[in-house]
Amino acid sequence: VKIQIEFNPALVSEYRLIGYENRLLAEEDFNNDKVDAGDIGAGHQVTALYEIMPVGANGWLDDRHFPANRPKGNSSMGGEFAHIKLRYKLPEGDTSRLIERSLTQRLDTADLPSGDMAFAIAVGAFGQKLRGDKYLGSFDFGDIERLSGNGGDFWLQEFRQLAQLARSRS
Repeated sequence: VKIQIEFNPALVSEYRLIGYENRLLAEEDFNNDKVDAGDIGAGHQVTALYEIMPVGANGWLDDRHFPANRPKGNSSMGGEFAHIKLRYKLPEGDTSRLIERSLTQRLDTADLPSGDMAFAIAVGAFGQKLRGDKYLGSFDFGDIERLSGNGGDFWLQEFRQLAQLARSRS
Protein backbone atom coordinates (compact mmCIF):
# COMPACT_ATOMS: atom_id res chain seq x y z
CA VAL A 1 0.00 0.00 0.00
CA LYS A 2 1.22 3.49 -0.85
CA ILE A 3 -0.43 6.74 0.15
CA GLN A 4 0.41 10.14 -1.29
CA ILE A 5 -1.18 13.39 -0.15
CA GLU A 6 -0.83 16.80 -1.74
CA PHE A 7 -1.95 19.83 0.25
CA ASN A 8 -3.31 22.93 -1.47
CA PRO A 9 -0.76 25.70 -0.72
CA ALA A 10 -3.51 28.30 -0.98
CA LEU A 11 -5.11 26.81 2.17
CA VAL A 12 -2.29 24.95 3.96
CA SER A 13 0.97 26.77 4.66
CA GLU A 14 2.76 23.95 6.51
CA TYR A 15 2.19 20.30 7.35
CA ARG A 16 4.01 17.35 8.85
CA LEU A 17 3.32 13.65 9.03
CA ILE A 18 3.27 12.30 12.58
CA GLY A 19 5.30 9.10 12.73
CA TYR A 20 6.09 6.85 9.75
CA GLU A 21 9.48 8.53 9.24
CA ASN A 22 10.95 5.13 8.40
CA ARG A 23 8.30 4.54 5.72
CA LEU A 24 8.76 7.72 3.65
CA LEU A 25 8.72 7.12 -0.08
CA ALA A 26 10.27 9.24 -2.81
CA GLU A 27 7.55 11.01 -4.78
CA GLU A 28 8.72 9.49 -8.05
CA ASP A 29 8.34 5.95 -6.60
CA PHE A 30 4.59 6.29 -5.98
CA ASN A 31 3.68 5.01 -9.47
CA ASN A 32 6.51 2.44 -9.57
CA ASP A 33 5.02 -0.99 -8.80
CA LYS A 34 8.51 -2.39 -8.19
CA VAL A 35 8.93 -0.18 -5.11
CA ASP A 36 6.95 -1.29 -2.06
CA ALA A 37 5.98 0.99 0.80
CA GLY A 38 4.16 -1.04 3.45
CA ASP A 39 2.00 -4.09 3.94
CA ILE A 40 -1.49 -3.94 5.36
CA GLY A 41 -3.18 -7.29 5.82
CA ALA A 42 -6.77 -7.92 4.81
CA GLY A 43 -9.13 -6.54 7.44
CA HIS A 44 -6.46 -4.34 9.02
CA GLN A 45 -6.32 -0.57 9.04
CA VAL A 46 -3.72 2.16 9.40
CA THR A 47 -4.16 5.75 10.54
CA ALA A 48 -1.93 8.51 9.23
CA LEU A 49 -2.02 11.77 11.18
CA TYR A 50 -0.88 15.07 9.73
CA GLU A 51 -0.45 18.27 11.67
CA ILE A 52 -1.66 21.08 9.41
CA MET A 53 -1.10 24.82 9.65
CA PRO A 54 -3.75 26.72 7.71
CA VAL A 55 -2.67 29.80 5.79
CA GLY A 56 -2.48 32.71 8.21
CA ALA A 57 -1.71 30.56 11.30
CA ASN A 58 1.62 30.79 13.09
CA GLY A 59 3.56 27.69 12.10
CA TRP A 60 7.03 26.31 12.68
CA LEU A 61 8.82 27.92 9.76
CA ASP A 62 9.89 31.47 9.05
CA ASP A 63 8.09 33.33 6.26
CA ARG A 64 9.38 32.49 2.79
CA HIS A 65 11.75 35.00 1.22
CA PHE A 66 10.49 34.74 -2.35
CA PRO A 67 6.87 35.78 -2.96
CA ALA A 68 6.23 32.80 -5.27
CA ASN A 69 6.97 30.44 -2.36
CA ARG A 70 4.49 32.10 0.00
CA PRO A 71 0.91 30.82 0.40
CA LYS A 72 -1.59 32.90 -1.54
CA GLY A 73 -4.49 32.66 0.94
CA ASN A 74 -7.28 31.83 -1.50
CA SER A 75 -8.14 28.61 -3.25
CA SER A 76 -8.40 28.21 -6.98
CA MET A 77 -9.22 24.50 -6.55
CA GLY A 78 -12.88 24.77 -5.55
CA GLY A 79 -12.19 24.52 -1.83
CA GLU A 80 -10.03 21.38 -1.97
CA PHE A 81 -7.50 21.50 0.83
CA ALA A 82 -5.86 18.19 -0.08
CA HIS A 83 -5.83 15.46 -2.70
CA ILE A 84 -5.12 11.86 -1.67
CA LYS A 85 -3.90 9.01 -3.84
CA LEU A 86 -3.77 5.44 -2.60
CA ARG A 87 -2.14 2.59 -4.51
CA TYR A 88 -2.59 -1.02 -3.49
CA LYS A 89 -1.90 -4.48 -4.80
CA LEU A 90 -4.17 -7.43 -4.30
CA PRO A 91 -2.61 -10.50 -2.66
CA GLU A 92 -0.33 -12.22 -5.16
CA GLY A 93 -0.81 -9.23 -7.51
CA ASP A 94 1.95 -7.46 -9.41
CA THR A 95 0.08 -4.41 -10.70
CA SER A 96 -1.22 -1.76 -8.35
CA ARG A 97 -4.66 -0.19 -8.41
CA LEU A 98 -5.26 3.50 -7.79
CA ILE A 99 -7.90 5.28 -5.69
CA GLU A 100 -8.01 9.11 -5.65
CA ARG A 101 -10.09 11.43 -3.49
CA SER A 102 -10.18 15.16 -2.81
CA LEU A 103 -10.74 16.53 0.68
CA THR A 104 -12.92 19.60 0.74
CA GLN A 105 -13.75 20.24 4.40
CA ARG A 106 -13.08 23.86 5.25
CA LEU A 107 -10.20 24.19 7.68
CA ASP A 108 -11.39 27.48 9.12
CA THR A 109 -14.73 26.01 10.24
CA ALA A 110 -13.66 22.48 11.18
CA ASP A 111 -14.95 21.16 14.50
CA LEU A 112 -12.57 20.28 17.30
CA PRO A 113 -11.78 16.55 17.32
CA SER A 114 -14.07 14.30 19.33
CA GLY A 115 -14.75 10.59 19.76
CA ASP A 116 -12.49 8.24 17.80
CA MET A 117 -10.67 11.13 16.09
CA ALA A 118 -9.74 12.72 19.42
CA PHE A 119 -8.58 9.32 20.67
CA ALA A 120 -6.39 8.79 17.59
CA ILE A 121 -4.88 12.27 17.97
CA ALA A 122 -4.23 11.66 21.67
CA VAL A 123 -2.41 8.40 20.85
CA GLY A 124 -0.32 10.23 18.25
CA ALA A 125 0.50 13.01 20.72
CA PHE A 126 1.43 10.40 23.34
CA GLY A 127 3.96 8.89 20.94
CA GLN A 128 5.33 12.34 20.15
CA LYS A 129 5.66 13.14 23.85
CA LEU A 130 7.54 9.90 24.51
CA ARG A 131 9.94 10.76 21.68
CA GLY A 132 10.51 14.28 23.03
CA ASP A 133 8.99 15.99 19.99
CA LYS A 134 9.95 19.68 20.05
CA TYR A 135 6.74 20.78 18.33
CA LEU A 136 4.48 19.74 21.23
CA GLY A 137 5.64 22.73 23.25
CA SER A 138 3.92 22.74 26.64
CA PHE A 139 1.34 20.10 25.63
CA ASP A 140 1.78 17.54 28.43
CA PHE A 141 0.51 14.09 29.44
CA GLY A 142 -2.43 15.68 31.27
CA ASP A 143 -3.46 17.44 28.04
CA ILE A 144 -3.14 14.15 26.18
CA GLU A 145 -5.32 12.41 28.74
CA ARG A 146 -7.98 15.14 28.50
CA LEU A 147 -7.90 15.02 24.69
CA SER A 148 -8.54 11.26 24.68
CA GLY A 149 -12.01 11.83 26.16
CA ASN A 150 -14.06 10.15 28.88
CA GLY A 151 -15.77 6.79 29.02
CA GLY A 152 -15.16 4.68 25.97
CA ASP A 153 -14.28 1.10 25.25
CA PHE A 154 -11.58 -1.10 26.73
CA TRP A 155 -8.80 0.38 24.57
CA LEU A 156 -9.64 3.96 25.50
CA GLN A 157 -9.72 3.02 29.19
CA GLU A 158 -6.34 1.28 28.87
CA PHE A 159 -4.86 4.29 27.08
CA ARG A 160 -6.15 6.69 29.73
CA GLN A 161 -4.50 4.56 32.44
CA LEU A 162 -1.24 4.63 30.48
CA ALA A 163 -1.44 8.42 30.09
CA GLN A 164 -2.18 8.80 33.81
CA LEU A 165 0.84 6.65 34.65
CA ALA A 166 3.07 8.71 32.33
CA ARG A 167 1.73 11.94 33.87
CA SER A 168 2.46 10.67 37.39
CA ARG A 169 6.04 9.76 36.38
CA SER A 170 6.86 13.00 34.57
